[in-house]
This record gives sequence, C-alpha cells and structure tokens, in this order.
Amino acid sequence: MRETKGLGELGRNDPCWCGSGLKYKKCHMAGDSRTPAPEKTRWIPQRSSGQRAPSTLIKTDAQIEGIRKACRLTRELLDMLEERVAAGISTDEINGWVHEMTFSRGAKSAPLNYKGFPKSVCTSVNGEVCHAIPGERVLVSGDIVNVDVSPILGGFYGDASRMFLIGEVSESARRLVQVTRECLEIGIAQVRPGGFVGDIGQAIQTHAEKHGFSVVRDFVGHGVGVRFHEEPQIPHFGRKGHGPPLLPGMIFTIEPMINAGDWRIKILPDGWTAVTVDGSLSAQWEHTLLVTTEGVEVLTA
Repeated sequence: MRETKGLGELGRNDPCWCGSGLKYKKCHMAGDSRTPAPEKTRWIPQRSSGQRAPSTLIKTDAQIEGIRKACRLTRELLDMLEERVAAGISTDEINGWVHEMTFSRGAKSAPLNYKGFPKSVCTSVNGEVCHAIPGERVLVSGDIVNVDVSPILGGFYGDASRMFLIGEVSESARRLVQVTRECLEIGIAQVRPGGFVGDIGQAIQTHAEKHGFSVVRDFVGHGVGVRFHEEPQIPHFGRKGHGPPLLPGMIFTIEPMINAGDWRIKILPDGWTAVTVDGSLSAQWEHTLLVTTEGVEVLTA
C-alpha cells in the first residue's frame, strides 16, 4: 500500500510536482487543469540532490533484523497464494487466506483499519491501479490481479506485491506484466551507496516508455519498516542524480505501477480504489529492500 502527499494549489512558477525541474506552467499545469479533482493528489519532491537524508532513515542492526523477519513473512504470504489464486475465486477469499495466515503467525495486517481501509490486503484487477478493496468480485480467465500484502511482525513492517495471471491471458496483458516486473528489477539494480533516488525513477521510466507504456505518477514507493510509511519517497520516474542520496541502512519499497495507456488515474467513490482514466490495464510489482555497504539486499525476495 502506498502513500501520497497532497498537491494543494501549485503556483504557475513553482517547481512542477513531477520532479522534472521545470516550472509548473511549463510542464503539467495544462494537463492537470483538465484532470478531475480526485486525481490532483500528487507526489511532491521533498529534497533536491546534494542534501543529505536525515539520520533517522538509517535503521539499526536490531531494526534491520526485525524488518527482515517481517519481510520473510511477507514473501511466504505471497508464496501461499501462488497455488490458490485462480479463476472462480473471489478477491475476498484472497483477503481471508492472507488474514488467517498472518494472524496464525502472530502478526497483524497493516492495511486493516489503516485510515479506514476495511480489509487486510489490496486486490487490484485489470484496470485497477492500486488500493482496490477485496469483495465479491470473482476472478475469471484473462484477468490480471495484483495482491499487495503488508504484515506487522514484532512491531516491524514488511511490504510487497505480486501479479497473478488468471487462466488464458492475452499476449498484450502478459507483456505488460512482464515489462512491469522488469521495471522493478531495473529499479532495484540502481540501488547502491552513493546513488540517488532519481536514478531509480529514471531507469524505470525509461524502460516502461521504451515499451510504449506509461508510469503512474500519483503513487510512489516509500520508506518502511518501523512504520508503514516513512521517508524517503521513491517515485518511479525522475532524473538521474536527483533526489535524496542512497545510504547504507535505508529500507524502502520500489513498486512501479505501469499502465498500458494513459498514466493518469482516478479514485472511485469508495475513496480507495485507483483506476486508469482510460480503462487500460495496469500492473505492479513490489519489493522491500535494504541499502547495504556493497549494494542492495531484497528483503522480500
């Protein structure tokens, strides 16, 4: 599950919310003026390159070990679903399986009752980008579904999501899911001490757009571990060498949401479910990872 920060009313000459470095009037202002109000919840750059991240972002050895255990459970929850998610089951059944296994391990589900979210997982199908609430919807052959799980174990958080292809999936849907997974892997490959958050975003954006897809701007990866959502924010678009520096001991998610069509989204009346504005398919993969002194450790792999 992701967190966004409100755009508010940007001035014409303010830096654009997308991190391009251009003024708002020269970048996204015209498009945003045609966007319905619910879509105007955007990520806002928090720091420029050259500024050091607060020391509170660096996890202690004890915290890292606790987060590692929570991430291990996260992976096991998703592995459990591999043999169960299929045509004919409802998204609420997925929620029930995750909820039961989470509590059987002495853990809790972070999404449950988080700011009013009523379920233990998010199950986003086809054109649903993220935060879809499990319910009576029954999966059918041809669907693609993202399941996002976030357990709390011993006071520490894990967070990951995985795509599931249901039955006979179209080649175009399969290609979107594959390219999105490649985006995640390419983003992870940028993580090393001395790098910057913008390195991750640029690599993901370049790969997605090379294949004719678009990157969702409204939701970003985030620090995680001691709390559900922490700094730094990890946009899946951006400029190399920009943003907060990557330092050993940081733990955060990379979770690109890639659309087959327009990158823009809208929020449904339930207040949670984000869908593509044009009805196109959307896919997402997510891992929680640790910046090490040598490079990166994927904690939910």
